[in-house]
Amino acid sequence: MTMMIPAWIDGELTPVEKLDAHVRGLRHKAVSVFVMDGNKVLLQKRAAGKYHTPGLWTNTCCTHPDWDETAEACAVRRLGEELGIAGVRPLHRGQVEYRADVGGGLTEHEVVEVFTAEAGRGLAVAPNPEEVEEVRWVALGTLADEIAARPGAFTPWLRIYLSQHRDMIFGERLAG
Repeated sequence: MTMMIPAWIDGELTPVEKLDAHVRGLRHKAVSVFVMDGNKVLLQKRAAGKYHTPGLWTNTCCTHPDWDETAEACAVRRLGEELGIAGVRPLHRGQVEYRADVGGGLTEHEVVEVFTAEAGRGLAVAPNPEEVEEVRWVALGTLADEIAARPGAFTPWLRIYLSQHRDMIFGERLAG
């Protein structure tokens, strides 16, 4: 099944096939979620079968909304589809735009609605193996140290979020 995502062509929002948007480097809508437990964030390692950035660590969930889907509804849907996470309420933290080479001749040029969500007690996580190879919790300070030591082990967008948008995304958690 071909996924159509909202992308801008000549200044107009248009449905574009997802892979084509990345091949052409088109500016398009995206959603990123960071599920948090205090100052720890749930990371996922992207499945080996992903068409770009396979095997790299990234934020809890990152995806593209369907054509008529709100960013918040998309965040909730993909947390369930990728990680089996239900019952969390995403909190909108802001919007980020970035452009990054993701390898294989593909470019992400995303306008991202960024959310955090509280894990809550006993959060069940059941990764979909087609999407996620592994998950782990890591403290924000430790994550920054890991990215500095091994940047190639993390997706370009996670590196951008942590280096350029930490305060917007994590705010008061950075002190913890």
